[in-house]
Amino acid sequence: MTGSTMFKAVRRLALMVVAVVPVASLAADVRPVFRAGYDTGGDTIVTAIFTNGSTKSIKANEGLYLGGGASWLSDSKDIETELTANVKYTSITAGNGDITWTRIPLEGLVFYRAPKFRVGGGLTYHLSPKLSGSGVAGGLNVNVDDALGVVLQGDWLITQKMSVGLRYTNLSYKANGVKANSDGVGVTFGMRF
Repeated sequence: MTGSTMFKAVRRLALMVVAVVPVASLAADVRPVFRAGYDTGGDTIVTAIFTNGSTKSIKANEGLYLGGGASWLSDSKDIETELTANVKYTSITAGNGDITWTRIPLEGLVFYRAPKFRVGGGLTYHLSPKLSGSGVAGGLNVNVDDALGVVLQGDWLITQKMSVGLRYTNLSYKANGVKANSDGVGVTFGMRF
């Protein structure tokens, strides 16, 4: 990542923080949060052809993610703000090579909370998206531009500190003038400590 790219990423993250600070400033309860999930959907960005003729593809929104951050819960317990940093990864693995699709999503989400569910949304900013290969796919090395998008999410609150839910992500990746839409859905799990 170049210095100007890093500056732009930090500036965008700062704007995300500024956007959610007014809501978070009403917070009475600040806690660490852990997140994990799996997303799918979007445009196909790569397809591998195996020696037996079968194929496997990776879509732009596809991947397992793990991350953490902070959660602010308002005095009234009905507004929750989350800021998280995640690592998102998927791959195609074969005996003679691998293809990986990685990125670092930073998210700022605001939720309305009821006793058994929460709904909300916010911004996601994907840092350092990269599509790379090894072995017979070793010539594949695509650095994708950082991307800003939106997330809508609805969670069932298993307990007041544990949730499982569905999410929709909308953003577009761009590399070398080629665009790939990353519209898709996913399943998410969260834990507030």
